[in-house]
Amino acid sequence: MEFGFTTAAYVVAAVLFILSLGGLSGQESAKRAVWYGIVGMALAVFATLIGPGSGFWLASVVLIALGGAIGYQLANRVQMTQMPELVAAMHSLVGLAAVFVGFNADIELGRVLAMDDTARKSLEGFAALLAKKSSVEIGILRVEASLGIWIGAVTFTGSVVAYGKLAGKVNSAAVKLPGGHFLNAAAAAGSVILLLMYLGGSGSWTLIGLTILALFIGYHLIMGIGGADMPVVVSMLNSYSGWAAAAIGFSLGNDLLIVVGALVGSSGAILSYIMCKAMNRSFVSVILGGFGGTSGPAMEVEGEQIAIEAEGVATALNEADSVIIIPGYGMAVAQAQAGVAELVRKLRAQGKNVRFAIHPVAGRLPGHMNVLLAEAKVPYDIVMEMDEINDDFPNTDVAIVIGSNDIVNPAAQEDPNSPIAGMPVLECWKAKQVFVSKRGQGTGYSGIENPLFFKENTRMFYGDAKASIDKLLPMID
Repeated sequence: MEFGFTTAAYVVAAVLFILSLGGLSGQESAKRAVWYGIVGMALAVFATLIGPGSGFWLASVVLIALGGAIGYQLANRVQMTQMPELVAAMHSLVGLAAVFVGFNADIELGRVLAMDDTARKSLEGFAALLAKKSSVEIGILRVEASLGIWIGAVTFTGSVVAYGKLAGKVNSAAVKLPGGHFLNAAAAAGSVILLLMYLGGSGSWTLIGLTILALFIGYHLIMGIGGADMPVVVSMLNSYSGWAAAAIGFSLGNDLLIVVGALVGSSGAILSYIMCKAMNRSFVSVILGGFGGTSGPAMEVEGEQIAIEAEGVATALNEADSVIIIPGYGMAVAQAQAGVAELVRKLRAQGKNVRFAIHPVAGRLPGHMNVLLAEAKVPYDIVMEMDEINDDFPNTDVAIVIGSNDIVNPAAQEDPNSPIAGMPVLECWKAKQVFVSKRGQGTGYSGIENPLFFKENTRMFYGDAKASIDKLLPMID
């Protein structure tokens, strides 16, 4: 009866997770989709706690309470600008959990195999499940545990490095040890050899060696990826964490964990592909950590950056008929989205055509800008994706860039030696006038100079984005 309830609950939870994932594809349905996920997870946890093999109630309740308290604190304290690194940090925890579960499965399997048949009959929970497995099934379990440990270890160190780069605690440049790809290939080959030795009965020390090699691969792969490509890395690690969770599910015999892991892994892989396409990167090269550097001397930028005050920007906006706003990470840091939303309201009240242009990787995390604009109550119908709006810039009077750099960098099209060469960008320089809201003359997150700032039709609106917009608002008639 218990097993029947758990199975039924898992089916319902799986359906809720699928509905949640599907609902997140649209802004209107996202809030409902989040609740589907919350209810699905609550049901899954409850069914697991009362299902077959349940026990250790005090420890389970304490750990759930601690995890919930930490999650609540993070949700209240973490700013939207910190969401990319938070996501990377959470991925690392999934990877670490996969490593622990894999080693636990190996330890428990060794304990069960050392027992006689009489002792095995008294086993409960996961140990009882192991006791019923044939030699072939035990071999399959060892493969599953090994893969879970390997993927989890790669995800763990890779996510930690990604967190460090996104948080500015690790050098965002692409860095490789001497030997580069050869070291990665050697570590991968060593992992395969240790796996075969483990399956051949060489002992658990092979799993420890495999884990060390996987930890190195995760570290070296992500260190070899430049900061400009971190959005792709985040989605890629999301995929890795999903496959690690699926491997945990196979090891534990938990069908729901297999389904959820497969959903996360496949959706993360699809998102990685979309991000690679948006940045003109090879999906295979992302997995191998082989991009993010330059291929030659960068193109020299000629001209000078010309500053403009709020009065000049306000005059241009009041005279314009069409305006496109391009938000970026700087807008999130300054928390200027509310002021931007008010600016849009005032401009639209004058009958002007105002829209937002969103690059797929704006804000270092897919969908980051969409969430900020939705939070500021910006209408959904004027928030356009890059492919929808890029052709409209030549017919636009004013383009306003707020805290963006790499996603509006003409070097992606003009400089074949640029680290972002070939990356699709928002072609705002084709508008009649371009105003760039920026703190100073420094380069962006990737450290690449932007020729946009030196073009004849571009003016630099220096200062904190929130303060600049607040100063501009009273001047809009």
